[in-house]
Amino acid sequence: MSAFLLSACGNTDSPTTASTAAKINVVAAENFYGNIASQIGGRYVNVTSIISDPNIDPHTFEANPRYAKAVGTANLVIENGGGYDDWMDRLIASTPNNNRQVLTGFNLATVKIPDNEHVWYSYENAETIATAIAAKLTALDSSHATEYDNNLQTFKQSLQQIQQKINEIKNKYQGTPVGLTETIYQYQTGPMGLNVKTPEAFQKAMAEGNDPSASAVATAEDQINQHQIKVLIYNEQTASKFTDTLQSDAKAQHIPIVPVTETMPAGKTYQTWMLGQLNQLEQALGK
Repeated sequence: MSAFLLSACGNTDSPTTASTAAKINVVAAENFYGNIASQIGGRYVNVTSIISDPNIDPHTFEANPRYAKAVGTANLVIENGGGYDDWMDRLIASTPNNNRQVLTGFNLATVKIPDNEHVWYSYENAETIATAIAAKLTALDSSHATEYDNNLQTFKQSLQQIQQKINEIKNKYQGTPVGLTETIYQYQTGPMGLNVKTPEAFQKAMAEGNDPSASAVATAEDQINQHQIKVLIYNEQTASKFTDTLQSDAKAQHIPIVPVTETMPAGKTYQTWMLGQLNQLEQALGK
């Protein structure tokens, strides 16, 4: 196997970086993709995740030029695409590398909701993207193809827990009305059969960083204050005065609030992150 080198950035707000031994150099725009790459590549990859802080809104993130070195020396770059992380496209364009491979999650995804780029929230898409990562790693390092395939099979097996939990919630709570502050969680409310009442216009405005219309805000507030929803699912990373009001209304009406994030919290894997949120939702629906 060839020696793949990576120079890590040293600032406190720099991307998270694994060991710098001779490994395949992988740079992921977001840490959930970085985590999947780490699970597939194991000890043969060195993964840098640029966005790894759940307190950062990925929609408004601006990449610092210091990230360019990591992207420029990468053997494999993983981004979401679909307009979600255009800053990564700019980094790639500014650091030409003919030997670099690029995977775009949105382009690979087989499950897509119109105008909704949050494809990683579908476990089916996560499996498809993981399969593509394994193929790229094998192309870069065929001597460890067996390990990459074994790790891929383990990852696929672990996704069955997420599918099972989604099916369990669907069997118990299909049709239950819920509120959703942003479009990200539609990739799970759909398969669970939950009835999302919040106006699509409100959700999309939040996802795009815009102010929703007065009518959409009024409808969303009325749904809470009139107890037309059972649970409010709240994206913590796209908070605004409008979503803060919905959260305050829900607390006042004793409607359970389930927080979700776009970026994987520290100490989690993709699987434990997804399962943790699903478990919280199941508990809230049961109240």
